[in-house]
Amino acid sequence: MTEPVITDQRAIFDRREIASRIEALVEEYGDASRQPVVELLKQALDRGRGEMERRLEAHPSAGHAVAGGYSFLVDQLVRVIHEYVTQHTYPNPNRSAGERLAVMAVGGYGRSEMAPYSDVDIAFLVGERRNAWCEQVVEAILYLMWDLGLKIGHSTRTLDEAIRLAKDDLTIRTALLEGRYVWGDRSLYDEGEQRYTSEVVRGSEQAFLTQKLEERNARHKRMGDSRYVVEPNVKDGKGGLRDLQTLYWIGKFIHRVSSASELVDAGLMTDAEYRSFRRAERFLLAVRCHMHILTGRTEDRLTFDLQRQVAERMNYADRPGKSAVERFMQFYFMQAKRVGSLTGVFLAHIEDDLAQRSARKGFFAGFKPKPRMVKGCRVFGGRIAAPSDDWFAKDPVRLIEIFQIAEAEGLEIHPETMRQANRDSKLIDQAVREDPRANAIFLDLLCGRNDPEMVLRWMNEAGVFGRFVPDFGRVNAQMQFDMYHHYTVDEHTIRAIGLLNKIEKGELKHDHPRASRLIHKVGSRRVAYVAALLHDIAKGRGGDHSVLGAEVAEELCPRFGLSESETELVAWLVLNHLLMSHTAQKRDLTDPKTIEDYVAQVQSIERLRHLAILTAVDIRAVGPGTWNSWKGQLLGELYDASSERLRLGHMRQGRKEKVAAKKAQVADVLEEKAALVEEFGTVLDDAYWIAEPVDIVALNLVHYADARAQEHQLSVHCEFYDARGATLVTVIAADHPGLFYRIAGGIHLAGGNIIDARIHTTRSGWALDNFLVQDPHGAPFREEQQLERLKKSIADALANRIDLTPRLAQRPLPHSRSKAFDVSPRVLFDNKASNRFTVIEVNARDRPALLNRLARVLFESRLVVHSAHITNYGERAVDTFYVTDLTGDKLAEGERRNRLEARLAEAAGDAMQARLEDA
Repeated sequence: MTEPVITDQRAIFDRREIASRIEALVEEYGDASRQPVVELLKQALDRGRGEMERRLEAHPSAGHAVAGGYSFLVDQLVRVIHEYVTQHTYPNPNRSAGERLAVMAVGGYGRSEMAPYSDVDIAFLVGERRNAWCEQVVEAILYLMWDLGLKIGHSTRTLDEAIRLAKDDLTIRTALLEGRYVWGDRSLYDEGEQRYTSEVVRGSEQAFLTQKLEERNARHKRMGDSRYVVEPNVKDGKGGLRDLQTLYWIGKFIHRVSSASELVDAGLMTDAEYRSFRRAERFLLAVRCHMHILTGRTEDRLTFDLQRQVAERMNYADRPGKSAVERFMQFYFMQAKRVGSLTGVFLAHIEDDLAQRSARKGFFAGFKPKPRMVKGCRVFGGRIAAPSDDWFAKDPVRLIEIFQIAEAEGLEIHPETMRQANRDSKLIDQAVREDPRANAIFLDLLCGRNDPEMVLRWMNEAGVFGRFVPDFGRVNAQMQFDMYHHYTVDEHTIRAIGLLNKIEKGELKHDHPRASRLIHKVGSRRVAYVAALLHDIAKGRGGDHSVLGAEVAEELCPRFGLSESETELVAWLVLNHLLMSHTAQKRDLTDPKTIEDYVAQVQSIERLRHLAILTAVDIRAVGPGTWNSWKGQLLGELYDASSERLRLGHMRQGRKEKVAAKKAQVADVLEEKAALVEEFGTVLDDAYWIAEPVDIVALNLVHYADARAQEHQLSVHCEFYDARGATLVTVIAADHPGLFYRIAGGIHLAGGNIIDARIHTTRSGWALDNFLVQDPHGAPFREEQQLERLKKSIADALANRIDLTPRLAQRPLPHSRSKAFDVSPRVLFDNKASNRFTVIEVNARDRPALLNRLARVLFESRLVVHSAHITNYGERAVDTFYVTDLTGDKLAEGERRNRLEARLAEAAGDAMQARLEDA
């Protein structure tokens, strides 16, 4: 875009020296000189690359200089190759008017923005018509470049063809727009540039803008449609290099600028914006160059494993509460955010400019509609704007107010006003933060009924949000370095507020029916919105973010204007915002002690309602696919059981009454097969009847009756279970030690992930085990062949037809990138969480068949597993087991428990996985 300054060019490629050595090789080898020339150029290319790598190592952020250096290296190669081919391979001293050839750099090469393994995009421009000499030269140049191992994108066109195609094809039009002369016939290139301006550009500016923006929006959608995805695409992602290039393309096409710096002269950017444009571009180019060098290939996705390595290469260091990689990625997202802000302002100028051009020519030339005024702001064409350049300076509270008006009135903020707000955000000082009017306005915006999510995002991009709420500013662009969270902390928080707004408006009734009801029953809707804002506010501070966040809430809520009771409730919600999801996903909800302990912490219906709403939006705002019907069902069960306990002061029914009620419900479901309840009612103990839902009991009884009638020693039933978004796998077999871990192994071998397991033994010695299973992407198995594969794999595992251990070790993790994270195994024992069982919780890196390995250790330690609950947080798995010893007692503290802890940690650890893979 702006020609980079390449220092000490001969250290990269000394063209004069290489040309003279080629002449010597031609003299020595004659017609057989091609191979020695290729070897010479290979050495020169390797030396040039090595020099650029050294420069990047010495100056890790010098994106422009390094990208320009690689382009210079290719330029020099192309030039010596062109001279070699035209002078020695196909010399033609008396060329006709048609035998003209110009070599153009296009694409990233044309912009002088090449990473080490970027494609070399070349356009060959020929004279009046195609001819044999031009074709021979082009072919010879390409073959030499291919022999050097370069990836070439190329085209050969006459001038007429190039102009005709550019009119019809956006890609070709863009390629020629940034075409750069490299070598050959300069007058032919200049003629093409002149014809491009007069025949392609003139009159098609509006069409080009529209097509480019459509292309950009489609690209963003493919890449996740957020600049805050935690594994961003540096080139094509939102806020990446392609967005900067799009600005330049549009500016160059419409204003015919030749470099990005001329965008300032055209009035499309201020000097400060141009500097931030270049700063973001320099950083992104440097990151991309580091990624190419690390991977040895064209790599544009900044994956978790690369993030650590690039952060190290760019000299980022750990700081208290924030690792080097998190600091690096926070800076990355700050640059992506800046690109977004620049884009908004830039496009507004372009649109205004084109509109003015059109108005000057049109029927209504000279007519200007009058804007309306809203609280002193100008509103025109659906946009709100500050009436003067010093409007915010006169009263900085207006920096908050203009966003609140935009939300209340359903308006966009004019990009010029966004630019002003960004410039003047520094006017927000402690006096403004403590101003009751400013805080009341902010609270109205936060709890807005139209679209607070969008407006808060604008407020964040303008830098106003972080200045007014400095604690929020601290998590701005802060990455959460794990595979569970898809977005930065600020983006996750703003999305959670948006989801809360949609739930309140009834737009998510299907997915969140309970939260959609509860939001209209809570005593204070302000509490719900402020809790959503503050639940992750203290992330990255080096301590428990829930505890630290509750302290922040106690300070901020009175400032916002919340009452003492509202403040207490928000602080409690922030402190306990993970309580409901952890209880629902990691504990046995049929164990009365689970509900007792949960209710003891919640203590009131109002807290319970708010926590249910906050939990739903928090999980869903993590990213696509993190909310599913299984989690919804678990949270619903916990809410209903704890709500009943809170309202009545006890559970509505005792154990005996619950079992009788469940049997009656099952009989109703079974209809003509209701007699099965009577027949097998006493074979299955009370724990089974309490633990399993009515619909699963009904299915189990039919399967159990069939298995007994046919005297099957093993019966495996698999079916898609819509209510939980999973596949229900029921195994009926003669009970024997090790049954659970073998079933788990069989399910894993079939490609299944177990998300819940309930293990039962009938009074007649049969095991009846229910598993809920999903594929590695969180979807159920539902195709017939998938269900058959599950059945066969379980049957083979139980019949010892396969050796589970080596087969399981060979299965790849669905998230192989999990190796980029440090997850040390942690084993927790809890004898207070259940009256009957010891609860064992194992936290570890997710890996193939983790559940199988842990279950095997429990079996070999002579423990009985009664239920298992499996939760995944990206790269981290939490497996919870409810166990007793063989006599039905809990596992007491002592040497046996210490040994078990060590064995479980070893089974979950990296060293064990490595040994299994080696075996």
